[in-house]
Amino acid sequence: MNDSLVKTLNVLALGRSEELEEWLGVLDGRVQLTRALTLAEAPQALREHSYDLVVGDANLLRFLIGLKRPAQVQESAGGLTSYTWVLDPQGRFLGRFPSEDALPPQVEEPLMQAALDTLKSLKSSSPSSAPAAHRLDFTTDTGDIYQAVLTPLRSGDGVLAGLSVSVTDVTRERRLQNRINVIDDAGRQLVRLDAEQLTKRNAAERLALLEEKVMHYAHELMHFDHVAVFVVDRKTNKLELALASGMPSAVRGIDLYANTEGNGICGYVAATGRSYLCPDVSKDAHYIRGLGNAQSSLTVPLTLGDQLVGVFNIESDRGCAFTEEDRQFAEIFGRSIAMALHTLELLATERHTMTGQLRQDVKAEVLGPLNDALTEVETIREEFIGLDDLRRRLDGLSETIVGIREAFSRVTSPASCVVGSKESRGPRFDPVLQDKRVLIADDEAILRETVRDVLASYGCRVTAVADGPSALAEIARQGAFDLVLSDIRLPGKNGYEIFAAARVADARTPVILMTGFGYDPNHAIVRANREGLNAVLFKPFKVDQLLTEIRSALQSAARAT
Repeated sequence: MNDSLVKTLNVLALGRSEELEEWLGVLDGRVQLTRALTLAEAPQALREHSYDLVVGDANLLRFLIGLKRPAQVQESAGGLTSYTWVLDPQGRFLGRFPSEDALPPQVEEPLMQAALDTLKSLKSSSPSSAPAAHRLDFTTDTGDIYQAVLTPLRSGDGVLAGLSVSVTDVTRERRLQNRINVIDDAGRQLVRLDAEQLTKRNAAERLALLEEKVMHYAHELMHFDHVAVFVVDRKTNKLELALASGMPSAVRGIDLYANTEGNGICGYVAATGRSYLCPDVSKDAHYIRGLGNAQSSLTVPLTLGDQLVGVFNIESDRGCAFTEEDRQFAEIFGRSIAMALHTLELLATERHTMTGQLRQDVKAEVLGPLNDALTEVETIREEFIGLDDLRRRLDGLSETIVGIREAFSRVTSPASCVVGSKESRGPRFDPVLQDKRVLIADDEAILRETVRDVLASYGCRVTAVADGPSALAEIARQGAFDLVLSDIRLPGKNGYEIFAAARVADARTPVILMTGFGYDPNHAIVRANREGLNAVLFKPFKVDQLLTEIRSALQSAARAT
């Protein structure tokens, strides 16, 4: 044994027994040894010194597991407070720690009665049938919560030696957990409500509902009044403002990207995936002003598994307004926001891409067997030369299979988002539409071409483009159009940017936005609505709907001149 090492150990020996004395004899002179012969002496010994090792009878040591030194009793101003009693079998105190502090009467009196009842029960039961320990909760009139753990103490031969009662003030811990549970439940309600009502609401209504719920829970449960949710555009790495409350309108005009430098705290969080608590914005180089009089901020990532989808930013007009608990709450709620946003975006993807995959899967499952059947019919037909009646029947069967195959191919071919467009083609005359210059911007070729053909048949002069930059270029080149029809999500630009450019060219230009069954990450519809958007068309739409909205928008513009 390395005596130089062992001598540095401080050892507390609890109790007295032959085995303990023999073991201590080996250590005698090699360690700093303190003796506590009774349980009543142990609290004082622990209060005066710290120890590397505590040895003693196993049943007595069980009591010490819940016993804390004074430095640990008050860990912080809001930390846990522990009390320990040791009672003999008759319910008399053998030790009480800390001796100078008393439990509230609303806790101490019923706890003492519970301890006496437990001792009475332990005396009448065998050691094997008695529970090792049990827990009790006590709540005061002020709402403070104390948890007690009652543990029987037995000698080596199983005889009841007393009762250890460990009491902990768990008020802060329980309130924290309750708040976490409430926020988590609110998040679940947010996601569940979104999923249940998606099919009942259009895109703008779903976004408005989502914004209402997010802001309600942020304010009521977490007391956050100035919040913004940004979504990361995976193609450009740009942070697009999705939801905001209590923020100045100038926030919408700030271009931020997922980058650690020059893009504010939101850009930093989006780039690193780490939460950022800023106690004083005036001293933080990352901060870019959002709230006009902000003093502090908290920003957390919105994540789904390992994927970052956005950031949740909260600002306050008070310095040092946010704590680590707030960070934890924001991260928990942020996961639910991310799930709600992701659910909307996935549904849009499913509508535009999964439908195409489904068509291919169905074709593979159905057309394959049809082709096999056609081949088999032709083979059988060649084997029955001379049997004209049978061959005619086989020819008829072959024609039927070919007809089914062609019909099925037509049904599963990519369909236009404009219902009834085929019936609407051919020259028509409409004085409202005749000679009107219309810009169509949509990256879906079938829809773009179909709408172009429909409007051209009514005498419109149509310019059709497939992306945002092309739309802006046409507005710059041709000047103001009589009407602009744009999807909310275009390569390179969003619907609001097209709307804004059209209105810059001529503030009277009517604009109609189109959207699929999905998520508007740029809040284009809501933003444009506030600034005079004429209408929204939700795909798929009917030709009658298209023409009605266009006529209404053109007539409104004419009346305004």
